[in-house]
Amino acid sequence: MAKSVGRREPVAAEASSQIDHKAVGARLRDARKARGLTLMQLSEQSGIAVSTISKAERGDIALTYDKFAALAHALKLEFDAIFGRGRRAAAGSAASSAVSHITPTFTASGQQMIYDTPNYEYGMLANDLTGKRMVPMRAHVRARKLSDFPDFIRHSGEEFVFLLHGSLELRFDTGAVFELKPGDSLYFDSSVGHVYLSTGKKPAEVLVCCVDTDAHRPADAI
Repeated sequence: MAKSVGRREPVAAEASSQIDHKAVGARLRDARKARGLTLMQLSEQSGIAVSTISKAERGDIALTYDKFAALAHALKLEFDAIFGRGRRAAAGSAASSAVSHITPTFTASGQQMIYDTPNYEYGMLANDLTGKRMVPMRAHVRARKLSDFPDFIRHSGEEFVFLLHGSLELRFDTGAVFELKPGDSLYFDSSVGHVYLSTGKKPAEVLVCCVDTDAHRPADAI
């Protein structure tokens, strides 16, 4: 008789919840102070204005992905650590040198952690798994015109977007424009200025994966 082999079940994510802006701001402030940086020094290292960092630390504003990435790089933080989820290291991170695989991390539909901004609603997927190479998100795009943004969004690495519902337009600072319908996708260099615009009656729903460059991935985290 064949011997049955035990199967390791995937680890389920916690129930969905809104990410608190003030709690995120407090983590940014604690990380800055732990590294002995002033607001001005962090501004110089990240390229983010002092006033923006100050407001973010107080929880007065929501940051877009590019600003989060810049601050995470300057503070040598894992991106997900900013959101305060339980820490389980992925393969290849300093905390998991003895681990040869990534534990499956399950996020049920509608149960992702939500970080809300005026233009985008970010649904963070596999957010409790740190050290991963990708930052996957299921997002809703509210922005409808270029003037909704103070500038194009830019950050290091590469980006993939797959349109789930609605209609979407991606505009680049090069003048390139791509119109996506459900099932369409686009892969591009994230360092090129870009914005997502919803062109349908309802906010577009997208699956997005951002991959940072090795040069910008933190070697350690606090």
